[in-house]
Amino acid sequence: MKILILGAGDVGFHLAQQLAEENHDVVVIEQDRDRVRSIRDAMDAIVLEGNGASLTMLEKAGIEKTDLLLAVTSQDEINLMACLSASQYQVPVKIARVSKPDYFDHTGILPPERLGVDLMINPERECAMETYQLLQSAAATEFAQFEGGLVQLIGLRVKPDAPIAGKTLSEIGRATGQRARYLIVSVVSDGVTVIPKGDTRIEADNRIFVVGAPAELPDILPLAGYSRFNLRRVVIAGGSREGWFLSRMLEDHKIECTIIESNRHRAMEFAEVLRKSLVLHGDATDLELLEMEGIGEADGFVAYTGSDETNLLSCLLAKNLGTRKVISLIKRFDYIPLVSRVGVDAAVSPRLSTVNAILKYVRRESVLAVATLKGTSAQGIEFDVTSRFPYAGRRLAEVRFPAGMLIGAILRGDRVIIPRGTDAIRVGDRVIAFMLPSAISKAESLFG
Repeated sequence: MKILILGAGDVGFHLAQQLAEENHDVVVIEQDRDRVRSIRDAMDAIVLEGNGASLTMLEKAGIEKTDLLLAVTSQDEINLMACLSASQYQVPVKIARVSKPDYFDHTGILPPERLGVDLMINPERECAMETYQLLQSAAATEFAQFEGGLVQLIGLRVKPDAPIAGKTLSEIGRATGQRARYLIVSVVSDGVTVIPKGDTRIEADNRIFVVGAPAELPDILPLAGYSRFNLRRVVIAGGSREGWFLSRMLEDHKIECTIIESNRHRAMEFAEVLRKSLVLHGDATDLELLEMEGIGEADGFVAYTGSDETNLLSCLLAKNLGTRKVISLIKRFDYIPLVSRVGVDAAVSPRLSTVNAILKYVRRESVLAVATLKGTSAQGIEFDVTSRFPYAGRRLAEVRFPAGMLIGAILRGDRVIIPRGTDAIRVGDRVIAFMLPSAISKAESLFG
C-alpha cells in the first residue's frame, strides 16, 4: 500500500516508522527543515521538505498513486485542505487529525464529506475517553477495548506483596482452579516485552497486560495486589480541550468534578458552561491550594496542563497527599517510560491515541481494531476470521502461530472465549491477538 503522511511530528513519525517496518511504501512531507534532516536516517521512508497543503508538493510526493492519505500535522486547516486536494486525485481513504471542535459540527456548511475527509480524529477527545476508562480502576495503567467494550485490555504493575509475584503462568492457572476468565498476554520486565508462555514467571514490579470480559477483569486485581475501587470524585488540573471533554463525561456519569485552571479567563469559560462542576482559578502545583481543597480525599487526579513537567509535578503532589489514582497527560513520547518510575499511576497521550485510531484503517481488510500500548512494544490486533484462515477448526495446541504472537480472546457472536489449547478458531469468529512487531506482517498474512 502506498501511504502519504503529512507531518513528521510525534504522530507522523510514529506512524511512518511503524508502517515502513510493515513493508508499506511510505512518503512523508514535513515543513520543518531541521526535522526533515533528523528523521531521514531514522526510518525506511521517503521524507520530503515542503507544505502538505501545496498541490505541487502533493504531486511531487505521488498523490495520484496514493492509496491512503494521513494528514496529521498540528494545523487543522492544512490537514483539511490536503484531504480536499487529495479527493480530486481519487485517493481512496483520507484521514485528518482535527482538534478544533467547530470542525466536528456535521450541521455546518462544510461537513467532512464535503471536505473529502473519510475520518476525522480528535486527539483530545480520544485522550479524554481513555482517561475516563483508566479512572475506573485503581490499578490500570493502560486501557484498550475491542468490539465496543465486549473485550477489554488493562495494564497494571504487580505489587511486591501480590499473590502472583514469583509464580509462573502455569502455577497461577493451577492456583485459580478454574477455567481462565482472563489471560495475561504481555509482560514487561526491565523494559523488555515478552509474549508469555506457561513457564513465564511474573515478578514484583513487572508490568502485565491482561485481556478479558469487563465483568471478569476485576478478579485479577487482588492477585496483583490491588483492592476494589469506587470512583466518586475527580480533580482535573488544566482547562484544556482534554479537560473539557473529560469534565463533560464525569458530569454525565454523575461523578463529582473539580477543575483547577491557572488562566482566569479560561476558568470563567469553564464555570459558565459546566453547571455541575466546581471550577477554581489557581495553580495545580500550589500545595497549599491542593490541601485546602482536600485533593488527598479525591479518588482521582488528572493533570491536563500544557506542560508535561507541571503535569508530573502536580500528580506527585496529589499522590503524596493521598489521592488514590493520579494520571498525567504526556505529550512527549520519550517521557512516557518515566511515568511509572517517578510514582505516577498512568499516562495518557493524545498523540498515541491518534496513532491507535489511525492504525486500524491502515491494516488489511481482515483487521477490525488495533491497540498500541504505552511502555511496551506489543500490539493488540483484532482480526476477522475468513475462509482464508488455514487453521479453521483445528485445536490451538496443534497450530504453530508466528513466534512472538498469542491468541488472547475469541469472539463468537456475543460470547467471549478466553482460549485454551483445546479450543478452536472457526470461520466467522473474531480473534484478538497480541504480538511483537516482528510477528505483525506474518499474522496479517495468516488471517488476511
